[in-house]
Amino acid sequence: MTEIASKFYFNYRFFKTVFIVISLFSANTFCFAADAALKNGKLIEETKCYACHAKKSGFSNGDLIYTRSDRKVTSYQRLKAMVAICNSELRLDLFPEDEVDVAQYLNQQFYNFKNN
Repeated sequence: MTEIASKFYFNYRFFKTVFIVISLFSANTFCFAADAALKNGKLIEETKCYACHAKKSGFSNGDLIYTRSDRKVTSYQRLKAMVAICNSELRLDLFPEDEVDVAQYLNQQFYNFKNN
């Protein structure tokens, strides 16, 4: 192998290794962040939403509002809007990122809309 080819091969292997390490770290970070967002959404739903929804349903089950046949939420955009409306009208003091976390949790748990 010539000296130039040898340097090129070394650089190629070095950068390939660095790329793989960065890719693995990024994937793990994304998975951790997504998991944390879902946990945050679940915690908020359980502490700020469930009791009100249970009272509204009349059956002491807050999940019924998400699963009823005549539900108002028919898309992911509408889900985000409803979370924002509840936050505003009920003065829940959620940050915008908390609203997103709640919408993502509810979508994963009950609706399964394609996120847009």
